[in-house]
Amino acid sequence: MSTTEAIKKTTVVKLDEEEYTHPGNRACTGCTLNTLYRVGLKALGRDCIFAVPPSCLTVVQGLYPISSSQMPILNVTFASTAAAATGVRAAMKRLGKDTQVVAWAGDGGTADIGLQALSAAIERVEDFIYICYDNEAYMNTGVQRSSTTPRGVLTNNTQHGKVEQKKDVPSIVAAHNPAYVATCSASYPLDFHDKLLKAKQIKGFKYIHIHTPCPPGWGVEDRMAIAVGKAAVDSGLYDLYEIAHGKMRLTGPSEKLLRKKKMPPVTEYFEYQGRFKALEPEYIDALQNEVDQRWAGYREKFL
Repeated sequence: MSTTEAIKKTTVVKLDEEEYTHPGNRACTGCTLNTLYRVGLKALGRDCIFAVPPSCLTVVQGLYPISSSQMPILNVTFASTAAAATGVRAAMKRLGKDTQVVAWAGDGGTADIGLQALSAAIERVEDFIYICYDNEAYMNTGVQRSSTTPRGVLTNNTQHGKVEQKKDVPSIVAAHNPAYVATCSASYPLDFHDKLLKAKQIKGFKYIHIHTPCPPGWGVEDRMAIAVGKAAVDSGLYDLYEIAHGKMRLTGPSEKLLRKKKMPPVTEYFEYQGRFKALEPEYIDALQNEVDQRWAGYREKFL
């Protein structure tokens, strides 16, 4: 595939009507990962094998014989997701099959425990898709901070607010120069769907990072989960982009923000969530300034 423009935007009307999950699963009410998984499978199709570490996704999928998924899944250890996907891809190649291999992990299993195997797989130019759903903490084990938890967030082991900044995993991955890197939001699942379609057509290592609101972990009403994710994108706090062949471009709602004279303040994102109660006004002002400067740079670069 020569450019990232080869895939036309999918609409709800044109979305594959076939379902690749069984009705019902063990996800929390309002879980946005659940939506991502259902829509993502429509892009991936049936000829696909997953490598999944301990995570909320293992809860969503469930275990045989009562799994909600209709796809083959290899449940692996936290640290070995990318290594296990490498092995599965090698086995498929040995059998002469072009089955799509997908590693799908949370932020803890990607940015923390699994980072070494992820980095090594990119260096080896392994040919599979790695998806990180980033709900910004270890939600499956009781809401503990991860390295992608934003500064100031309250978790069960940062009870006065996390001191450190959020780790920018997509930039770390992009520094390895893989075939494809993209960021997505669970609030825009069709954008994720189409980026998966692009990733399927590209040979080499593909990485997709998804901002994934978690109602119980973020202190958000179940019905507001999608609105929270949209507020992060609309305020410019979380950028949607893709990097293919070394070229970056903003995508979807983020691309439209380039022409807006003024974006909503980041406070509109914070006010939805109980986890940001410890934020100091000085930090919010500094973060708003950081967002404004970043988007000023985007406008200078892309307009």
